[in-house]
Amino acid sequence: MRRRTLTYGASVTPTTAPTAPPPRGGADATAGPAAPPSPAEVEEAGRTAAAVVDAVRSVVRGKDEVVRAAVTTLVSGGHLLVEDVPGVGKTVLATALARALDLAVRRIQFTPDLLPGDVTGVSVWDPAERTFTFTPGAVFAGLVVADEINRASPRTQSALLECMAEGHVTVDGVTHPLPDPFFVVATQNPADMEGTYPLPEAQRDRFTARLSVGYPSPEDEVAVLAARGGGRPDPLDLVAPVATGDDVRALVALATRVHAAPALLRYVVDVADATRRHPAVALGASPRAALHLLRAARARALLAGRDHVLPDDVQELAATVLAHRLVPHDGGGPAEQDAAGRAVVADVLARTPLAAG
Repeated sequence: MRRRTLTYGASVTPTTAPTAPPPRGGADATAGPAAPPSPAEVEEAGRTAAAVVDAVRSVVRGKDEVVRAAVTTLVSGGHLLVEDVPGVGKTVLATALARALDLAVRRIQFTPDLLPGDVTGVSVWDPAERTFTFTPGAVFAGLVVADEINRASPRTQSALLECMAEGHVTVDGVTHPLPDPFFVVATQNPADMEGTYPLPEAQRDRFTARLSVGYPSPEDEVAVLAARGGGRPDPLDLVAPVATGDDVRALVALATRVHAAPALLRYVVDVADATRRHPAVALGASPRAALHLLRAARARALLAGRDHVLPDDVQELAATVLAHRLVPHDGGGPAEQDAAGRAVVADVLARTPLAAG
């Protein structure tokens, strides 16, 4: 029986080495600086983002800041890591966000026996055609929910490195572009729980932001219980798409045009550099981390109705963007490392002045 080949809406480019992809969701890197978004563009962006936030928080009760941070990460063009204990709504958050966006969505349940080819795809020999045919993996979607990512081995986790950083997959020397937009929402349980593997530093550095959902308040938990059962439909089934792929691309491109003054750029670099020199840190924030912090700050400014970044944007997002990338000298479990990372970021913000200009 002849194997049916899966198809997807992207070209396949043979190459001996991965080539740099074109700019994804942003301005042409060879062009000059674009003008800041107009008031009308900022207003429209705010309406679109607010619709996505409202759709998601109709399911994720009492976690408005978490939902807004997730949408900010989407608009920044990055990827999101949601870490917490089981049962607090990590997958619900990811699924609700997926359903609010009219994107092709794939969910990958990471398990110890998952192979890298299950994620990226494999080349399969077709005896009838006497050639290898590429069968795309689950990563070929606009939004990928990587559920319990740290239950897979580090080898399988690493299958996402090229995807998240460069927007394409290379299999057997052939580069396969991923859809645009491409957004990964990964969930993970604390790494000291049974059957989990810590995410390596290189993998954590690919995630723009790390969020923790946390337990709901008693009132919100009662509302969650009341919304389920009694013949009522699952609240997730009521989430309808409120934005399209074109909307997401437009938001990401618009965020790149939000103005950041030279002094603000230097402030971002100073904050990142201070984490590298902090006495409590063995591994500080990378240049990629500084870039992600600036992109997230631009997205936050846009969603707040501004065409320029303020230091407040950087300060509000610094712990969310930087803390999970830091490796403290004292080590410890994930909870201890996260607390130490956040303490370092708070100390750095308190000690780093904003440059004049």
